[in-house]
Amino acid sequence: MSRRDWMDEGTRLVLRVIGELPDGAFDAPTLLPGWTRRHLVAHLHYNAEALRRLVSWARTGVESRMYAGTGQRNAEIEAGAHLPVPELRRLVRGSADALAADLDALPAGAWSNEVVTAQGRTVPATEIVWMRTREVAVHAVDLGAGVDFADLPADLVRALIDDTLTRRIAQGHGPALASWFTGRTAQAPDLGPWL
Repeated sequence: MSRRDWMDEGTRLVLRVIGELPDGAFDAPTLLPGWTRRHLVAHLHYNAEALRRLVSWARTGVESRMYAGTGQRNAEIEAGAHLPVPELRRLVRGSADALAADLDALPAGAWSNEVVTAQGRTVPATEIVWMRTREVAVHAVDLGAGVDFADLPADLVRALIDDTLTRRIAQGHGPALASWFTGRTAQAPDLGPWL
């Protein structure tokens, strides 16, 4: 299965879960400390919009950052969390569809153009698909609505683990992180933002 297949499958999964949640369940907490389901759905919407800016950058060559800064990202999520649930559902579905359409329309030669992630990493545009895949797959679980990592394709879960381990080990979390992933410690290290 390709990264794009993973992204599309993860998008369908997270949108199905969001669509099946009763309106009143959006105020419930997620597996992310301090975030309700409203926050998480708002984040998924604004993340798609931010990634669309990267696709535009790759297509046009005109710099278009994901966010002007952390403040913009946080303000968008907080504002989105206060929208009516039907509006949140409409926005998250619409931005997911728009991102998919933007990716479909990206010319073949633009996929190697470089863009900059919210964390300041310079990556080829091909990385945008993986960035969205991580978001939709992991946050489908984070919603705490019955989806578990066991519900994701096994090869995707392996890729997520490999990606997280590689990134965290490069940040100096080596032995503690590796032993946590293999179940040899009782407490996970403080990993901070993982994407």
